[in-house]
Amino acid sequence: MNINEIKKNYPDEWILLGNPVRAESGLEILSGIPLYHSPDKRKVCYLGKPLIAGYERTALFFNRITPRKNNRILLGTMSTHKC
Repeated sequence: MNINEIKKNYPDEWILLGNPVRAESGLEILSGIPLYHSPDKRKVCYLGKPLIAGYERTALFFNRITPRKNNRILLGTMSTHKC
């Protein structure tokens, strides 16, 4: 699934991806297989852990859609790590 579809389907949630495809820069995720998603990061890590067993690489990131109340800009984090 490409990253635009993933972001559209899971707004304001933590998303765990299997086998993410990254841009040449290595920073931007282009696509991946959504394994688990939730607004609660701990839930994604705890319940998603058994799902990562068959994947060589995973990525976890927060898909911020709704602006924060204090109007601060939040840069989304994308990191590859195992929960």
